[in-house]
Amino acid sequence: MASGDERVANLWLAEELWNLGGVQFGDFSLGETVVNSPVYVNLRRLISNPQALRRAAEVMLAEAQTLQAMRHPHLASYDLVAGIPFGGLHLATAFSLISGTPLIYVKPTHNGQAGIIEGVYEVGQRVLIIDDLVTGGRSIAHTTSTLQQEGLLLRDALVLLDRQEGGQARLKHLGVNLVSILTLEAVLNYLGESQKLPEEWYHKSLVYLQEQRRSDP
Repeated sequence: MASGDERVANLWLAEELWNLGGVQFGDFSLGETVVNSPVYVNLRRLISNPQALRRAAEVMLAEAQTLQAMRHPHLASYDLVAGIPFGGLHLATAFSLISGTPLIYVKPTHNGQAGIIEGVYEVGQRVLIIDDLVTGGRSIAHTTSTLQQEGLLLRDALVLLDRQEGGQARLKHLGVNLVSILTLEAVLNYLGESQKLPEEWYHKSLVYLQEQRRSDP
């Protein structure tokens, strides 16, 4: 997990998302996890700025290397990276290119059947999951299950942003260590302190986050 100083240094990401229109305020319900959220973060907007997308991947790679270099590593070694479509797949592709790590992903299905793994892999290889954002952790959990069924080994998931809505606890229960570069609270605090958003939406969003934490099991 990034330190306090590193999180401050990575707040360029909040600035870039704001400039790209990737942070929106209103009333958003997305899937089963996000219901009536006053804030929506669209990290897929990063594909509109190749330099920012590359920088995000470089930050994720640096974080992975730092955690692996610790005396007691906080992130396991890996042979492959698995991107979660679609936002995570963009980041995983960039990560793969700059790190030289082969990429795989689970092809989305709409009929309830098990997903097909795209890419070359072997049973017993270690995989690092990459996603752009985690909310309740369901997408990462689904990918983890699919990859494990094929004999692949997973311990860690690396994401750009944690919305702090139960994803970390859910994944920990499944044996997956979640590493995030930034939290939604850090992004909101930056945008609020820099007076980029109305105070009303800043407070609404923080109250929403507090309520989500209280409702976590």
